[in-house]
Amino acid sequence: MGRVTLKNIAKTYDGKIFVIKDASFDIRDGEFLVLVGPSGCGKSTLLRMIAGLEEISKGDMLIDDLRVNDLLPKDRNIAMVFQNYALYPHMTAYQNMAFGLKLKKVRKSEIDKRVKRAADILEITELLERKPKAMSGGQRQRIAIGRAIVRNPKVFLFDEPLSNLDAKLRVQMRVELQKLHQKLKTTMVYVTHDQTEAMTLGERIVVLKDGDIMQIGSPMELYNNPDNVFVAGFIGSPPINFIDGHIKQLNGFAFINEDLGLNFEIPEEVIKGLSDYVNRDVVMGIRPEDLTTSPGNNKKHHSFAVSINAIEQMGNEMLVYAPLGKQHLIARLLPDAKIKSGDNIDLYFDTSRMQFFDKQTEKVIR
Repeated sequence: MGRVTLKNIAKTYDGKIFVIKDASFDIRDGEFLVLVGPSGCGKSTLLRMIAGLEEISKGDMLIDDLRVNDLLPKDRNIAMVFQNYALYPHMTAYQNMAFGLKLKKVRKSEIDKRVKRAADILEITELLERKPKAMSGGQRQRIAIGRAIVRNPKVFLFDEPLSNLDAKLRVQMRVELQKLHQKLKTTMVYVTHDQTEAMTLGERIVVLKDGDIMQIGSPMELYNNPDNVFVAGFIGSPPINFIDGHIKQLNGFAFINEDLGLNFEIPEEVIKGLSDYVNRDVVMGIRPEDLTTSPGNNKKHHSFAVSINAIEQMGNEMLVYAPLGKQHLIARLLPDAKIKSGDNIDLYFDTSRMQFFDKQTEKVIR
């Protein structure tokens, strides 16, 4: 078992400013859970409290229903993989992986069995006699993960383990971590500021901002049904387009921004909850992939007249950037779209794909 329960967890260093304010959630046995958010949001602090490396100022931390607030890190049966690998430079890979077990007086034959099993899982058997200086960054990270595996922990904790790797190796290691989780079926908690890592790795994601939990859910729940402006803007690359406006009720409901010349009807399936927002300011969100250069046969499409000021050709897609008043739009188009920087075009969007947020509270209007 490797279930972790956080009950009203808070962290402060001076009694006034709270790095973590009131975190309550369960990490299920065998789950891959990701903590994500911008720098300074408290995600690494939360991870270190699970590990026992930071004291808990308030609340209870339970591992398999056992309160561990006062347990030392070595007594929690948790293994942590750090951003900087933390390998001993004078030891071989084998010695690095075996070191913690030697300190625990584990039998030599058992140490050998565990190290070789971990090396086999991670496909690093040929590296066991090398020292860290003779390895690449990805190889060192595998050794650090192997050192955690040999302990047979209830929970693995990863603190931004891929941030020191180049872009291509990060993609490769993401796949390796997914395969590792499927093999070990052990609880894993992973911290990152990279929402792409969070979306591709996490079975569930905890989104944090300034010590507050903004939303918890599966990657697609967060993407399709964000609770607030922050989650909508943070999850997704390129990010969602936000456009300010207000709601009017004529024959039906309409979204209006006079400065931008926008005035379009809101489809019936989208208007739930908007009856309380007539003549009030709202924020409309539309994803880049929901913008196109052609309306097709869909009568629910409306358009923005824009002048393109930048294009990123990605090979499999084209990202188009266009100012819209003081705001801007990003559209994700097919790579063979016949447009170039400086062109004046109409960008169409499906009004049934709009999302609306309260301008004041920034919470979604459902």
